[in-house]
Amino acid sequence: MDDTRPTPDVKRQRGMLAQALGFAWDFGVIVAVPLVALALLGLWLDRRYGTEPWMFLGGVVVSIAVTSVLVVMKLTKIIRDMSPKDKDKQ
Repeated sequence: MDDTRPTPDVKRQRGMLAQALGFAWDFGVIVAVPLVALALLGLWLDRRYGTEPWMFLGGVVVSIAVTSVLVVMKLTKIIRDMSPKDKDKQ
């Protein structure tokens, strides 16, 4: 019989690919959701109060700040998860 089960190395590569795709998805969501939500809120406020384009631009700037904080938090968590567990025991 021909044994076609993936080797441990192939399984590890698939796991790494899944992690990379998961990070890419998370990163896309972290960037897109605040940008779209705050830009639309800024547009609505501009139309309501006649302040075009200042509320829109403010929403974009705030979304950049929010996205930056969320990306740093996500990367910090990833780095913490990747660090060896033995350091905690020392």
